[in-house]
Amino acid sequence: MKTKSIFHFILRLIPAIILLQTLFYKFSAAPESVYIFETLGLEPYGRIGLGVAELIIAILILVPKTTWLGALMGIGIMGGAVASHLFKLGIVVQNDGGTLFILAVVTLLSCIALVWLNKSKIPF
Repeated sequence: MKTKSIFHFILRLIPAIILLQTLFYKFSAAPESVYIFETLGLEPYGRIGLGVAELIIAILILVPKTTWLGALMGIGIMGGAVASHLFKLGIVVQNDGGTLFILAVVTLLSCIALVWLNKSKIPF
């Protein structure tokens, strides 16, 4: 594998892994997840709906032909997550040291990079 291919693969793995690992907390109604979505006024439907959306986005990002679509959707969801942290939740949520905020920013930046790298594949 060429260095460029390895870089693109790792860049796809980063947001996909972050999105997939948070699904457990959303789908199991973990107290932290419930707290976040209650604070946002979206519990339980927002939590479950966003979990389903994040699962779809992670799969789309992992499939090379649909990486651009998953990354565009990821920008939308992670933009909302970052905005929620900045304007409603705070950067630190329930003494997590800002971990969720950092993961959202890393995922957002990864999705932006993926869209940029795959811009020639976007049909519009």
